[in-house]
Amino acid sequence: MCPDEMNLLSSVCTPLTEPQARMYSPLTLAFLGDAVYSLMVRDMLTKQANKPTGKLHKDSIKLVNAAFQAEMIRELLPHLTEDETAVFKRGRNAHSAHSPKNQSEADYRYATGFEALYGYLYLCGQTDRLRELFDMSTLRAFIEANTEK
Repeated sequence: MCPDEMNLLSSVCTPLTEPQARMYSPLTLAFLGDAVYSLMVRDMLTKQANKPTGKLHKDSIKLVNAAFQAEMIRELLPHLTEDETAVFKRGRNAHSAHSPKNQSEADYRYATGFEALYGYLYLCGQTDRLRELFDMSTLRAFIEANTEK
């Protein structure tokens, strides 16, 4: 990991206070969190190996989907703070007009909570915590899946 890697995320957004970030709807937080998580996955995959973009895209799809994100948040729940858990639950319980295709309703809701958490932490400028949660879940699962081969 480059020393200034997370500074890229930090420099894109002026952090909000936690009360300011909580003012956003959970679906808005999930909208932003989806992009943050996707960027972190793409960054990890790009740095892992210089592969053709088609292969990188296929690899990213395995990690940026409701089923995988639901699995990751279930692993993270015991490690979340009270505030983080509250943000996750707001996202999980939010009612979207979108109905999931190829995913269970439960996984879709958990994934929305996961993305809301990522969006919230990003808005609050908590990039170190984002990295910690990402490493504890997605990076660990990715390494385990690729060392089993």
